[in-house]
Amino acid sequence: MADLKPRSHDVTTGMQKAPARAMLRAVGMTDDDWDKPQIGVASSWNEITPCNLSLQRLALRAKDGVFKAGGFPLQFGTISVSDGISMGHEGMRASLVSREVIADSVETVMHAERLDGFVGLAGCDKSLPGMLMAAARLDLPMVFVYAGSILPGNHNGTSLDITSVFEAVGACALGLITEDDLGQIERKACPGEGACGGMFTANTMASIGEALGMSLPGSASPPSVDRRRDDDAVRAGEAVVELLRLGITPRQIMTKAAFENAIAVTNALGGSTNAVLHLLAIANEAGVALDLDDFNRIAARVPHIADMKPGGKFHMTDLDRVGGVPVVMQHLLEAGLLDGDVLTVTGRTMAENLAELDPPGPDGVVVHPLDAPMHPEGGLIVLRGSLAPRGGVVKVAGLSADQLHFEGTARVFDGEEGALEAILAGAVDPGTVLVIRYEGPKGGPGMREMLAVTGALKGAGRGADCALITDGRFSGGTWGFCIGHVSPEAVDGGPIAFVQDGDKIVIDIHQKRLDLLVGDVELRRRREGWSPLPPRYTSGVLAKYARLVQGAETGALTNPL
Repeated sequence: MADLKPRSHDVTTGMQKAPARAMLRAVGMTDDDWDKPQIGVASSWNEITPCNLSLQRLALRAKDGVFKAGGFPLQFGTISVSDGISMGHEGMRASLVSREVIADSVETVMHAERLDGFVGLAGCDKSLPGMLMAAARLDLPMVFVYAGSILPGNHNGTSLDITSVFEAVGACALGLITEDDLGQIERKACPGEGACGGMFTANTMASIGEALGMSLPGSASPPSVDRRRDDDAVRAGEAVVELLRLGITPRQIMTKAAFENAIAVTNALGGSTNAVLHLLAIANEAGVALDLDDFNRIAARVPHIADMKPGGKFHMTDLDRVGGVPVVMQHLLEAGLLDGDVLTVTGRTMAENLAELDPPGPDGVVVHPLDAPMHPEGGLIVLRGSLAPRGGVVKVAGLSADQLHFEGTARVFDGEEGALEAILAGAVDPGTVLVIRYEGPKGGPGMREMLAVTGALKGAGRGADCALITDGRFSGGTWGFCIGHVSPEAVDGGPIAFVQDGDKIVIDIHQKRLDLLVGDVELRRRREGWSPLPPRYTSGVLAKYARLVQGAETGALTNPL
């Protein structure tokens, strides 16, 4: 039996702690509570975005669970930003930055208040990895709770999500639909609370939380409005106190094998390219050696089997209907593609959890069997080559068999705004490789997502006959021939800085190559006298981030261990 109060003794025990106890009495603690573990309930609830709206309700339920298990819960908040609202303008530069702020703020409160463990509640793209990074960094008992997915919208019998609106903007700009049509799609796409509905970044990271063993089994897929979420929050509160009793901490759960499980599940689901950044960053905090080669190694043996949006047909609610993420994990486990011996927050192994759940097999529609996959390789592939010596990431999920090789002519933009203007003006020809640079972690700063660009490209009818390459990144809602995280980034003098209009670029998924067909002599000539664009920000959080952040190939780390 482990010490139930490994840190809170610092504020409750002995004569000298009377001032701290006086403050704690003011928030509701009594003489009966000093021997109880103090459990943080860290929530990214806000009214900024629908993704987080359910967290206020769920945090109260998590507190109920902590009380039931004999702990004393203390709730505190952290920030989150809406990628959907900040997309396509200057505000998106703060999105990836928020991941670091979330992890830092949770660590700060937990350290200062000497809390013994915590429930981490999050609902949007950067709050999920931020909570898991904090858990790995603190290495105190923690259970992750997801806010849940939004229900799909509906327009004339067609399911909608936020990517439907971005794509409709491009279609409207070219006269393919009317402004009234766009207005109807806008009004119907987001019918209530919850994270964006496809296998976009939030749902990908929720699935990863389950695959890592850091959230309760079966908790990733129920929608935000579902009562099961309340029950999971109560059980999470109870589970944290039990983890204290058992002496189990996140670094015992988040091992190399657990990260390999997470990569396997992400590939099987066709998850967001952001998963690569976030898994690298979480692993760094956990002290686990993980790099880009691990992603290709696992993708080579784990097929893409879930027909999920954005590239496929179905939303997270559809996956939930057929059994959720455990269906995929059990199928991978039976095929020897998942390590069932890893520990989880239940105190049991992954295999034991799945045996208790007894999920059904693949339904063959939402989740395909391994012998009839969507793609024979996993949904995420890392490319290397003369244009990306340290890697670039492409989501194969959503690409057809004839889109696995592309050779086109570069059209270069120093920032996403020019590319979006060209797309909306109908000025992008078939066979174009749009190159958007100076959008990397340091050069952006903040590595903006490009859903406004990629959505408009699809809506304008250029999704199948053009490609896009950037040192920035993509929303989980992006699909098609889009390659992000190109490294080294432009501001660091990576090859992407020296691409010119008219250059030939070859993308070969089979060979995992991304090459610029320009000779070494010419590239050396272009480098002569080159200097990067000046920093966009010289003070404040974005300037601080630009000074600290490392390349995309590291996960855009600011806290290297």
